[in-house]
Amino acid sequence: MIIDIITIFPNFFNQFLETSIIKRARENQKVEINIHDLREYSESKHNQVDDTPYGGGVGMVMMFPPFYRAIKSLKKENTKVIFLTPQGKVFNQNDAVLLSDFKHLILLCGHYEGLDARVLELVDMEISIGDYVLTGGEIPAMIVVDAVTRLLPGVIMEESHQTDSLSNDRLKYPQYTKPEEFEGYKVPDVLLSGHHKNIDEYRKLMSLKTTIDKRPDLIEKTPLTKEELKILNKGIK
Repeated sequence: MIIDIITIFPNFFNQFLETSIIKRARENQKVEINIHDLREYSESKHNQVDDTPYGGGVGMVMMFPPFYRAIKSLKKENTKVIFLTPQGKVFNQNDAVLLSDFKHLILLCGHYEGLDARVLELVDMEISIGDYVLTGGEIPAMIVVDAVTRLLPGVIMEESHQTDSLSNDRLKYPQYTKPEEFEGYKVPDVLLSGHHKNIDEYRKLMSLKTTIDKRPDLIEKTPLTKEELKILNKGIK
């Protein structure tokens, strides 16, 4: 996959690209991430990319021509152009899975009071990371890149992201590691039993209980199946 990010703050991504899974994915050629300075697509004397809004108002608006040139320069036949904006659809795991199937993404990072609305005519998807406003689209872009990259084949173990929280609208079961006991805090006995069937049943039960307790909205969205109800009823006894 190729991901092109258009921003006026290219240095914002330096540490992000050289850290953890993103760094390894790039080194192993699972993903190519390119950062493009929007100012390089400006044809004004001082590489201007913003101006005052028509009709008046506070703040500055990012200009259409630089974005137009950048998108036209980078876009391929099957590119998905994404604008990070509070007005977009709130990003979730299903969106990450969907985007991971594309070969090329262009992410647009806005700033100031927003973009010239004509840019939206070149956009395929508007994404928000939540109902709040940030100073720019760089952090949302990193979130989308991280969520998508880890789903690409060969980046992490497939079993790992298959059991992630929010897979199938369920949260992950609680996990523990050594030591078995510390200051009176113990690991559940079933996880020490070596009985794989019991461990699997326990984890499924705890996944459901955790989801019901912490994110009941997910149960409303994706109601409990007959199998899940059976797991819960068995665990309650």
